[in-house]
Amino acid sequence: MKSPFSAKTVQPDISLSVCGYRKVLDIISSKWTALVIYAMEDGIIRYGEIRRRIEGISKKMLTQTLRQLERDGLVKRVITPSVPPIVEYSLTRLGESLLEPMRALNKWTKEHYSLVEQARAAYDQGNNEE
Repeated sequence: MKSPFSAKTVQPDISLSVCGYRKVLDIISSKWTALVIYAMEDGIIRYGEIRRRIEGISKKMLTQTLRQLERDGLVKRVITPSVPPIVEYSLTRLGESLLEPMRALNKWTKEHYSLVEQARAAYDQGNNEE
């Protein structure tokens, strides 16, 4: 039986244009996207509070990120007419469904990223000796 991981594959079996996983990574791979989703994990939150919670995010990046998440169906925006208008954000059910895999990735990072850093340092040290 031929292994699906065989190096002798004649036709490409991994496609950038078809891979659903890659498409999801395109949505959540921005550092700001992940942080904005984490900022909303406890429920409804206002724009200013999101901005205060996320170190280093500019108004422009926060606005772009929220618009993209809203477009992707992950975030709901509610505007309450007042002076000034009150704008609140929350995760949709779809957005909430991303929390579990993102938490798993966060857990993996906490448990293993130091090993990645060690591997990088060893690799860089080995390549600098040439």
